Amino acid sequence: MKHARLNREKWITAGIAALRSDGPPALRAEPLARRMGTTKGSFYWHFTDVPAFHQALLDHWKSQAFADVVAQLEGDGTPAGRLQEFGKHVLDDTTAPAIRSWAQENKDAADALAQVDAERLTYMVTLLTQLGLKNPDFARAAYGALIGMPMLPKSKRHDSANAYTALIDLVLALR
Repeated sequence: MKHARLNREKWITAGIAALRSDGPPALRAEPLARRMGTTKGSFYWHFTDVPAFHQALLDHWKSQAFADVVAQLEGDGTPAGRLQEFGKHVLDDTTAPAIRSWAQENKDAADALAQVDAERLTYMVTLLTQLGLKNPDFARAAYGALIGMPMLPKSKRHDSANAYTALIDLVLALR
């Protein structure tokens, strides 16, 4: 039986899945190769070493976590609508909690997380400023809620999205 050819994207996708399910120790060549039913040689064909793989994985996540989301939202709807949709996208990012955990022990993950957090926060401040709310603490509180909601026991995406919508509605009522 012939296996599908592996490429960088498949390794990165497998790495993200491994990080979500098994944490940072799964982001090594051997466990990933086992998980994918191949040899370490395939891994090293695409990445010079494990740190290069880590950087590729983090770059991929950074793009998906911010730039791709904003590109989807810009030009559509009102700033209030974009703020609501942006929150839903952040809540849908099931990789972020795993990156946050990894960032506790890995400087590159911490740097990537800090960059995404700063970009997300700046975007929220911009939207709220467009809505007449110039205090950046509103964006900080809303973003902090988005980060924390997935950590709540039995948190469902729907419940978290509803809670975020209620929070934004409350903040917007302050205008």
